[in-house]
Amino acid sequence: MFLRLGRGVVGHPWRVIGLWVIVAVVVIGFAPKLATTTNEASFLPSHYQSVQALDLQQKAFPNAAAPAAIIVFERADGHALTSADSAQVTAFAARLATQHVPALGVVQAGAPSSNRLVEAIFVQMPNSSGELTKAQTAAIGTLRSDVSSATAGTDLRAGVTGTAAQFVDQQQSGNRANAIVFAGTIGLIIILLLLIFRSPVITLLPVLAIGVVSEIATGLIASASKALNLNVDNTVTAMLIVVLFGVGTDYILFLLFRYRERLRAGDDPKTAMISAITRVGPAIATAAGAVIIAFLALTLSSLGIFRSLGPALAIAVATTLIAGLTLIPAVVSLLGTKVFWPSSAWKSEPKGARFDMLGRNLGRFPGRFALGSGGVLVILAIAAIGFHPTFNLTSGSDTTTQSAVYGNVLLKGFPAGSTEPTDVLVESTTGRSLDVPALNAYRDRLAAVPGVAQVGAPRLSGDHKVADYQVLLSVSGESNAAMAIVRGPLQQAAGTAPTGTKAMIGGISSVFVDLQVAMDHDYAIVFPVAAVLILLILGLLLQSVVAPWYLMAAVGLGFAATLGAAVAVFQDLGGSTGLTFILPIVMYLFVVALGTDYNILMISRLREEAKEGRNPHDAAAMAVRYAGPTIASAGLILAGSFASLILAGGSTLGQMGFAISFGIAMAAFVMAMFLTPAITALIGHRAWWPGHSDEERRPPYRPGTERPVLVAAVD
Repeated sequence: MFLRLGRGVVGHPWRVIGLWVIVAVVVIGFAPKLATTTNEASFLPSHYQSVQALDLQQKAFPNAAAPAAIIVFERADGHALTSADSAQVTAFAARLATQHVPALGVVQAGAPSSNRLVEAIFVQMPNSSGELTKAQTAAIGTLRSDVSSATAGTDLRAGVTGTAAQFVDQQQSGNRANAIVFAGTIGLIIILLLLIFRSPVITLLPVLAIGVVSEIATGLIASASKALNLNVDNTVTAMLIVVLFGVGTDYILFLLFRYRERLRAGDDPKTAMISAITRVGPAIATAAGAVIIAFLALTLSSLGIFRSLGPALAIAVATTLIAGLTLIPAVVSLLGTKVFWPSSAWKSEPKGARFDMLGRNLGRFPGRFALGSGGVLVILAIAAIGFHPTFNLTSGSDTTTQSAVYGNVLLKGFPAGSTEPTDVLVESTTGRSLDVPALNAYRDRLAAVPGVAQVGAPRLSGDHKVADYQVLLSVSGESNAAMAIVRGPLQQAAGTAPTGTKAMIGGISSVFVDLQVAMDHDYAIVFPVAAVLILLILGLLLQSVVAPWYLMAAVGLGFAATLGAAVAVFQDLGGSTGLTFILPIVMYLFVVALGTDYNILMISRLREEAKEGRNPHDAAAMAVRYAGPTIASAGLILAGSFASLILAGGSTLGQMGFAISFGIAMAAFVMAMFLTPAITALIGHRAWWPGHSDEERRPPYRPGTERPVLVAAVD
């Protein structure tokens, strides 16, 4: 199949390029814009309590949403607010209420804090559940402008925080993060390709080609998300940049290294490209297939964040795969050896290459290499025992934004849970109006819960059948401590609702509690399914039932080692209370799926060398010699690409960037380079059972007698 593909692409390069141009025009021209969200509740299925509570709240109180924006005032000198200061705050609230700013609801001035350091104005946005319209986003900007004008020349200073303001700031920070990640990824790819090939042509080729492919992939993802009504998390856009350019460059390197190898063997450029596609095409397709299937396994998740993430990344990888086997070969077949201009290093293999020496040593002492590389992974994996998840997707985000700064100012005088209040909703189950005295007694029980700082008076719906208690916790609503309060004593107290009623807990803390339950469910389903599917792919590629098992065991050990490294860096050394809850599953898919890419490339070369007649030790040595430079270059580029996520700021992307880049580095430079060939050399020909045995081997290989690749491919 790949021989025919190579002949078709190389024989008709202009047709292939023209087809890609047509596809690009159609997809980019007609695809909708990729919309993203930061609302964690939108990722949960409807049967969870937090989602049901939100639905009930919006139905019972459609025009009385919790404050989405909080204007926080303090004196510029840090002293207590005077009566005149409070009068200015009250006057500004009254003036703001009469302005009728579009998209803003009720405006209410609160009393100064008990220590008189802070005073706040609470602004509602009807039916706002974390998703803002353009008008609401603009309203936050107007609000901030009005606040700045009102405090100019006074003793007060103020800023806007709250969920809506946080969303706006996160959106702006996300746009900056995407720009930083894009610049970092492209810059790294250009620098490394220049160092590897010393050619501006081959350096710009992947960047320009993948730039076009990325627009196509983004258009396809946007169309699929709209058609399937998927909620795409705002971190996906940054990850798409890395996946498209990092993985795409990897596949191009796999092809170009084999293309250069065939040129050095004496093939003419067109035959060399056909040979490269024929020989490395199956490894690239299998590697991409493993990644795609692993990503699609996320559709089994109960969380919308992963059900949307999986197809999006799978589409990105599939698009880069097709481009890597069609568009890039077509362009290179037209350029020929000019693709390496002005360098002439492609003409001959370097003498005394490091990977040649490394391969010889591994072939002589595979046991030492297996023990050393495996030992490093085991030591790192031990640290994974201390992993603690945190369920706030915005934790550790940019602390310089106005919402973050004035969120901290608010804490000077009000409970930590003020910006993210918890709601306890009581609904009549008999169809009768709620008993007000019973509701007041219920409020006292809620207020007595440890960790609850304040409980507001019950707010009744128009038909008096639903009551809403706003509960302020003594800790931040996005913290693990808040989750413990909500899932424990507050849930128990909520269960003592008046007779003839039922109670539900809503708010961000309740959302995180439900996310934890959903994640435990997903870990038990997505991980095993992805592992089994990758195992089957490896078995089909290698025609073996032995090799896939120790390959997957090695990758699993690499996953544990990567998680352990992240725990050591962020929890033990960094002092963080936990790692973002999505890290293990995202890391598993990237480290396992993308890490398997390098194992596939190495093991397929090992099998190729074994079938040429080499004994297991020599086959491992030759595989490291020829596949080693490719894996090292590709691993360095992909690990560096994901490391650019650290530059975006915020703990979520930072943790993901570190963990994935570290895991890929482990997969490339420890597992694929040392552990996999060493174990294969130790197991010997039994590694290929039943698809390849001693009897099936060709006559012993002798240097200079290699058969033409097309003959080998036909055989």
